[in-house]
Amino acid sequence: MILKDIFQSDLVKEIEDSGNLKHFSAGETIVNMDSYIKNIPVVISGSIKVIRTEEDGREILLYYLTPGESCIVSILSGIKNETAKIKAIVEEDAELMLIPADKAKEWVKKYPDWTDFIFNLYQKRFEELLDVVNSVAFQKIDARLLHLIKQKTQLYNSKEISVTHQQLADELGITREATSRVLKQMEKEKLLIISRNKIELL
Repeated sequence: MILKDIFQSDLVKEIEDSGNLKHFSAGETIVNMDSYIKNIPVVISGSIKVIRTEEDGREILLYYLTPGESCIVSILSGIKNETAKIKAIVEEDAELMLIPADKAKEWVKKYPDWTDFIFNLYQKRFEELLDVVNSVAFQKIDARLLHLIKQKTQLYNSKEISVTHQQLADELGITREATSRVLKQMEKEKLLIISRNKIELL
């Protein structure tokens, strides 16, 4: 299991003894905004997208979780017994190790490799969030959209991805009309090919 590539054997045993290995299908919500975090998810397989939802219902993609990763916001909320400030949705079928939040807090003092794991996640997510801020503040829609499509092709390890214009619009926090217009322009520029609910990156 992937846990053995991240943690020392004594911590792996505790995770396996305390955690709950569960399978989730694409589209399932595993963390809701303003909910209390009872279990910290560590991705074993598949992927999770972490988004922020505003009061008006608009959403923006913050980052993806891939095998061997967890959500730093969920970890901090769980340890501090605070409500989640994000929403986490299964992007592709995933297997998750769900670790009780009280154990996650206990292990901070007990296992240096668990603490290192948290700090490494924090650094990576902080850098990704800076990229999101930079993208929203300074980049045009076409650059943001192309970056998102490239992210998804890397995530699925395929040049062709199944995605709707509405899904892309929701993740970027823009309108579907603007997304479709920019995609058509990109197709004219021979950056990608659009077909029904699919996009192929050239």
